[in-house]
Amino acid sequence: MPAPDTITTAQLTRLVGLPDAPVLLDVRTEEDFAADPRLLPASLRRDARDVTTWASDHAGQHVVVACQRGLKLSQGVAAWLRHGGARAEVLEGGFATWAAEGHLLMHPTRLPERDGQGRTIWVTRSRPKVDRIACPWLIRRFVDSSAVFLFVAPSEVGAVAERFGAAPFDVEGVFWSHRGEGCTFDTMIQEFGLTSEPLLRLAKIVRGADTARPDLVPQAAGLLAASLGLSRMHRDDLAQLAAGMDLYDAFYRWSRDAVTETHNWPAGAGDGGRSMR
Repeated sequence: MPAPDTITTAQLTRLVGLPDAPVLLDVRTEEDFAADPRLLPASLRRDARDVTTWASDHAGQHVVVACQRGLKLSQGVAAWLRHGGARAEVLEGGFATWAAEGHLLMHPTRLPERDGQGRTIWVTRSRPKVDRIACPWLIRRFVDSSAVFLFVAPSEVGAVAERFGAAPFDVEGVFWSHRGEGCTFDTMIQEFGLTSEPLLRLAKIVRGADTARPDLVPQAAGLLAASLGLSRMHRDDLAQLAAGMDLYDAFYRWSRDAVTETHNWPAGAGDGGRSMR
């Protein structure tokens, strides 16, 4: 039973990647971070020494704070956050326990530089279908929840990237693009170290839908059909991205929690309800 205002690693791992996941703050010292510069998925680095200046930024939010071992730094920061109006919890055992138990960690070495508001900026071709929706979903759920995505004319992606400090993706000749038989979603999973079983399963579905190989897995054809339908429903790329986030949330939850579940009529024993988390 966790202490008050504390969340266990088992509880947190069920929330990571979901649309209502808490804000994750990494307040490890520079020395501890240098020893292992990986991050909890979509977490932000914050300096515990300056907490009084930024605690109010998280008012009204659910926040989980992680220092190296879940002791004085995270306890103190969480207390300041609660004082500022946040619902703040400490990760029990801290980063060290999370890493030792083998939970998902993000490799930030390829993370684009953040702007003045702490966001990563990305740019790609307009009229997205599969990969250009899947990649933003992955980034916002597991890399940077505040990431900004710019959809522009294909001929202008490179110029916009240079002018606005954005990372180009899913275009030819850039780092974040297709490699071999994989699509850009595969590239991002590998480069960010997000190789969990559910995400790798989802990657195969995305690859099949994005590279005209629906035979890879049965779900690929369904993802392609839904993606093409959304592209006909929405003329605005950001509206399509918003709708696509829900689509990929559903595919991720299936990939994580429901791959063995079947559905028949009349309903049988194998078609019962499942845990919401």
